[in-house]
Amino acid sequence: MKIESYPPQEPFTEIGARYHERVLGMQTPSEGKELQYGDSPYQSIAIFPADTPNGNVLCFMHGGGWTNGYKEWMNFMAPSVNGCNATFVSIGYRLAPDYLYPTGFEDCCDALETVFGNIADFGGDPGRLFIGGHSAGGHYAALMGLRTDWISRRNLPGDLVKGVLPVSGTFEFGEGSGLSMRPRFLGPPEMGHDKTASPINHLHSGAPPFLVAWGEKDFPHLARQGEDFANALLSHNIDVTTLILKDCDHLGASYAAGEIDGAWISSATKFMKSHTDEPNKW
Repeated sequence: MKIESYPPQEPFTEIGARYHERVLGMQTPSEGKELQYGDSPYQSIAIFPADTPNGNVLCFMHGGGWTNGYKEWMNFMAPSVNGCNATFVSIGYRLAPDYLYPTGFEDCCDALETVFGNIADFGGDPGRLFIGGHSAGGHYAALMGLRTDWISRRNLPGDLVKGVLPVSGTFEFGEGSGLSMRPRFLGPPEMGHDKTASPINHLHSGAPPFLVAWGEKDFPHLARQGEDFANALLSHNIDVTTLILKDCDHLGASYAAGEIDGAWISSATKFMKSHTDEPNKW
């Protein structure tokens, strides 16, 4: 979908504008196969099939502080993911301040339901779905991996999510989170979403495995949150692998996720293979 086809969103910050220009300049020749899961242009996904699919599917959500972003931002990751024979899916969702939590979260859940029902047509195995995201998208991915209510409400398999791969994600809101300001997508404090939207408050044994990554030079509060979250996962006997992306700041961690033969895709490939029943068959 062309960026011009979307309704207006919040003006970019300086860092957002820089990221927008960079990732659109890294685009693949293909825009992927588009599917809508709702009426809004933001309620759409782009599917990039692998040439020789092994069945694994990585569904990824963009960042942008919950107020900015397009699914097209993540298209640059498709070649590296396809290169490891996995199908890549970029997920769009509606944004704040027009849409407050839990709208964006529910959009991502609806998107994954659409992937589950259609991915076999694109060489993916609906029984081998992995989810990830950068920054705000990493938050949504982690929340989806730990909450189970959205799965049961959609009558989806309980083990739908085989693994979660957040990059520079936010895992805790409210007092002690280290955030310099309260994200607007949570709405007014009296709505009480800080706790329910925090992935770290939904830990339970039996949750899917995690590959938690952040940049070596990332925002300090996100690096700390990544470490604390990984330790909290371990304390609940949840399988977790951590990856610190060398020399990467917050944006660089995202760019690194698209590097063919880079550290992130190497770790992600091993992670997906180790958490499927038949890692080399499809």
